[in-house]
Amino acid sequence: MTHKGDFGEYGGTYVPETLIPALNELEKAYQAIAFSDDFQTKFRYYLRHYVGRQTPLYFAERMSAECGLKIYLKREDLNHTGAHKINNSLGQVLLAKQMGKTRIIAETGAGQHGVATATVCALLDMPCVVYMGAEDVERQSLNVYRMKTMGATVVPVESGSRTLVDATSAAIRDWMQTVEHTHYVIGSVVGPHPYPQMVRDFQSVIGEETKAQALEQLGSLPNYLVACVGGGSNAMGLFYPFLEDDVSFIAVEAAGEGESSDRHSLSLAKGTPGVLHGSKSSLLQSSQGHISMAHSVSAGLDYPGVGPELSFLRDEHKLILGSATDDEAISAMKWVARTEGIIPALETAHAFAYLKKQLDLSKGASVIVNCSGRGDKDMGTLMSYEH
Repeated sequence: MTHKGDFGEYGGTYVPETLIPALNELEKAYQAIAFSDDFQTKFRYYLRHYVGRQTPLYFAERMSAECGLKIYLKREDLNHTGAHKINNSLGQVLLAKQMGKTRIIAETGAGQHGVATATVCALLDMPCVVYMGAEDVERQSLNVYRMKTMGATVVPVESGSRTLVDATSAAIRDWMQTVEHTHYVIGSVVGPHPYPQMVRDFQSVIGEETKAQALEQLGSLPNYLVACVGGGSNAMGLFYPFLEDDVSFIAVEAAGEGESSDRHSLSLAKGTPGVLHGSKSSLLQSSQGHISMAHSVSAGLDYPGVGPELSFLRDEHKLILGSATDDEAISAMKWVARTEGIIPALETAHAFAYLKKQLDLSKGASVIVNCSGRGDKDMGTLMSYEH
């Protein structure tokens, strides 16, 4: 990555002129504040005593026996609020407060980032507005109520596909009008520089812990790291500390109704370079450059793009690309619940679905799956899917 936020041909800053000063301010503040001893002490304090880190690295004995692998789960589902999202929300809201910002906005798909941001804003006494696609509001009503309970304002977005991509666009419009006093907490490794780097760095606590735990529990680094990919924050958080190691990275996307259909979210597998929400990345788009509608049964993977660093890693042949359909994810969600007594989020279930198919995996290999969130929020979807 260059100092301008480029990952090969991807990344960069493609935003209206009104946002350039805010992004420059954010980049300077991030470099000056986020790596200081004072900030890191406070950040690590809250990660440990509020979020509940470190999260366990759990050996999934029954699943391992069934698959002929040594499967370990990085239990991000045990974090406060139920997912990895709070790592980044905590870092960004702490940073915004030190920058003197007085209002927080966020976008959310499955609602976990919205819940995490609303939670940290309640903790740190900051007003919070969360933009959410109207369709996601309907299928994630529990998370909507959780956000409202903690004092956040949830704004349903009715435009376009009524999902995450439209919620992000609405949040950017808000930020353009209120940039002097508002910080936009982007929830994934997407958006203009410095967001992809900043979110990755805050989420890298996942991989840092995993590496130390693997050396202690396995006696070596794992053969494979597996994570679901929408925007890609849980994947980059896990992968990044291992980039210089002899470990294979498996990025599992949502195949929706099938790879051959036009209803999927395969931004890495089927995307082409383009610009969306402030950066250049691999996008689902038409030959004329119009953004295509993405689809997944999981609201958090229902996005037509992916983080620029993941696009770069794909081009560098450092990723094994995997996918799982809606049906496979639903089946895997039940499989993990009945095999290990853990109900994963539908997003995470895509990673488990790939694992169940055992593609590209050597028998007896050690595999760490990022269990990025828990499935409480998806019970309504699961129930309606069965009827």
